[in-house]
Amino acid sequence: MALHFELVTPEKLVRSESVYMVVVPGSEGDFGVLEGHAPFMSTVRDGEIQVFATANAAPESIPVVGGFAEVNESGLTVLAEKAG
Repeated sequence: MALHFELVTPEKLVRSESVYMVVVPGSEGDFGVLEGHAPFMSTVRDGEIQVFATANAAPESIPVVGGFAEVNESGLTVLAEKAG
């Protein structure tokens, strides 16, 4: 199972890859997304996105500033004001 994850800023596409899980710093609290997650939208607070390549992998952290996150049948898209 793999989740399609995209991280986009106004300047560029930062990431587009298949991963196991992503934890996003939502404005109402952190939330984790796995493949098959129910459709969902949230604003993103300043913090770090944690990307897990596999179930047992250590997370890779990507700093983000503001934005929105959307989960749909295609996967997870984070539209951040700034990333990296």
